[in-house]
Amino acid sequence: MLSRCRSGLLHVLGLSFLLQTRRPILLCSPRLMKPLVVFVLGGPGAGKGTQCARIVEKYGYTHLSAGELLRDERKNPDSQYGELIEKYIKEGKIVPVEITISLLKREMDQTMAANAQKNKFLIDGFPRNQDNLQGWNKTMDGKADVSFVLFFDCNNETYLQSTKPIIDLYEEMGKVKKIDASKSVDEVFDEVVQIFDKEG
Repeated sequence: MLSRCRSGLLHVLGLSFLLQTRRPILLCSPRLMKPLVVFVLGGPGAGKGTQCARIVEKYGYTHLSAGELLRDERKNPDSQYGELIEKYIKEGKIVPVEITISLLKREMDQTMAANAQKNKFLIDGFPRNQDNLQGWNKTMDGKADVSFVLFFDCNNETYLQSTKPIIDLYEEMGKVKKIDASKSVDEVFDEVVQIFDKEG
């Protein structure tokens, strides 16, 4: 069955005779929506993983962890980046941001290709510093929309040093939702729910 969008377009183009054929005709892009991204930031012990799992369950987001994607890619024998990631980690260097973004983009593209409605993503543990953010803006500008930054604040000073510039930048745009992560899991999630219900 052709979608209304597609058959309508065929009529407009004077190609309605194609409606009688059984071949699939892709005239409307299957991917009309850009990914909507929420960056999830917070230091170790902030409970990001638990909260992300609950957000996925309640709001249907797809959870992407930058760290997990890098680890999985590193272990994958067929990976185009595996050896490179391994080399950087062995040498104690930070994996180039382009690789991380490429993995995030690939996951988002694959998720949306499988189901165009699944265009909402939680990106956990990224961007961690200004280099990450600059790389994201350069690569993903116009290709994804950042809704807001969900910041689980647990007063972790070493973590804050690198992420504070990012928090500040998004705060200027009114896009930071700060949550006191020292509260109980349920209390934290109550605050999360208020934010996501409002952002709708």
